[in-house]
Amino acid sequence: MRLKLVPSETNWNFFAVSYLTFGASALAMVVSVVLFFTMGLNFGIDFRGGTTIRTESTQSVDVGAYRDAMAALNLGDVSITEVFDPSFGPEKNVAQLRIQAQDDQESVTPETISAVEAALQAVDPAITFPSVESVGPKVSGELIKTAVLSVVLSILAVLVYIWLRFEWQFSLGAVIALIHDVTLTIGIFAALQIKFDLAIIAALLTIVGYSLNDTVVVFDRVRENLRKYKKMALKELLNLSINETLSRTVMTSFTTLLALIALFVLGGDVIRGFVFAMIWGIIVGTYSSVFVASNILLMLGVKRDWSKDQDGGAGTQFANVDA
Repeated sequence: MRLKLVPSETNWNFFAVSYLTFGASALAMVVSVVLFFTMGLNFGIDFRGGTTIRTESTQSVDVGAYRDAMAALNLGDVSITEVFDPSFGPEKNVAQLRIQAQDDQESVTPETISAVEAALQAVDPAITFPSVESVGPKVSGELIKTAVLSVVLSILAVLVYIWLRFEWQFSLGAVIALIHDVTLTIGIFAALQIKFDLAIIAALLTIVGYSLNDTVVVFDRVRENLRKYKKMALKELLNLSINETLSRTVMTSFTTLLALIALFVLGGDVIRGFVFAMIWGIIVGTYSSVFVASNILLMLGVKRDWSKDQDGGAGTQFANVDA
């Protein structure tokens, strides 16, 4: 007996209210852009600049106690993480504190660093501070440019890949779906003012890959069906293709979300922003593969004669998975 979240064979009409789903997606993208320019993102230390302090102690790291000690100093955004390394012995307990730049200064002042060290020594008298490093506005600005460039280049690479493997209509559909996912993710971070740092950039790139995988599975089934049903109306053929891959899509997204929700609940504050971005990205990525990419393909149309192509194609090893 196998678990099935959806029946093996479905015949749902995903284009019955396509004007509503596509319109809602377009409106959500516009709102996300407006939120980005009006509210902005809550950039972390990676993008705003600040100071990193590394601590060592013979006692175990108590992140909660460290955080309580720092709260009284009113230093704004302070990130505290315990550093794990297999080479560390039981007598070496390492933590890393990141403090945002104060009053647009290049780095945290020596007086502030001294106050931080005194506060932490009150919690743990055995604590030492082997290194203090600063990230200035220039470096943080370069990180922002590099992060944006990495996302843009990944989407352009997808554009070329899908264009070569399929047709330009498929390529545009996939890329618009990816832009939809990234834009909505940035929009939700602007709306909720969740800290946006390099970990979120990693999440965005992961979302691009996940959403692309879902879209390619659907598109590959579309191409197979274009060979089989040469006279079937394109809307009916797209509906058939989505229904045939729906079980696999839902099961993959569901199992991924189970792991991410467990990490969100149990993983702690350090990775919560990253995991939230992944959860949101899985949801909108699955949605866009069905309702955005396919709608774009329907509007642009595709060639109907694939007889000259060889059997098989990109993603067929996934398209036939019975989930």
